[in-house]
Amino acid sequence: MNGGVPGSRHPSDAFAVINATGGYQADGRACLHDAHMDTATTTRFSAHTPETASGRAAELLAELWNRHEGALGSMVRTMAGSPALLSGYLDLSRAMKRSKLSRTDAERVSIAVQALLGCSTCLDAHISAGRAAGLDDTDVQLAQLGTAITNKSAELIDYALAVHENPAAIDDDTLASLRSHGYSDRELLDVIGLVTLNHLTGAVNLVAGLHMEES
Repeated sequence: MNGGVPGSRHPSDAFAVINATGGYQADGRACLHDAHMDTATTTRFSAHTPETASGRAAELLAELWNRHEGALGSMVRTMAGSPALLSGYLDLSRAMKRSKLSRTDAERVSIAVQALLGCSTCLDAHISAGRAAGLDDTDVQLAQLGTAITNKSAELIDYALAVHENPAAIDDDTLASLRSHGYSDRELLDVIGLVTLNHLTGAVNLVAGLHMEES
């Protein structure tokens, strides 16, 4: 991007990669809205029920269990092994629903972060959400490569990936360039929250060894 973050990913470069490879496919299934997940767990951590969780985690899990009639995915059930983690995830997830980012911007950012992080489960969920929000195949492919068709969206993704990989590299010029595209300070701060949420969900799935059930 033009704001001084090294390693910028430009739309023209991404198109060259897409044209050379014939596309860029995701290989996972659902993630962030864990109530709709059907994941399998490994023996790395226990996937709890309200009866096996303890303290505040048991209370939170019971609320979710009743709300979704027991249809909770392994990510949330695994998080219940740590009351602090489960509570923090739920609080941040609910808070980020009040983000001022557009749905398309939010999903571009989420796709880019999950593609970099390597959580195919979360990646596929955000690809589906992105398409539902109006992203087309090219938008999705470019987001997975860390860029977008327009300079405005490409710079936002670049900023989000810098937040994820190297926040110290973000300088005044980076923020000034984003503001020149019309992004507000609130939106730029929302990106930090969204990146954090994506890192949390992706890291839990990857460390716990969670993956989708094969149909």
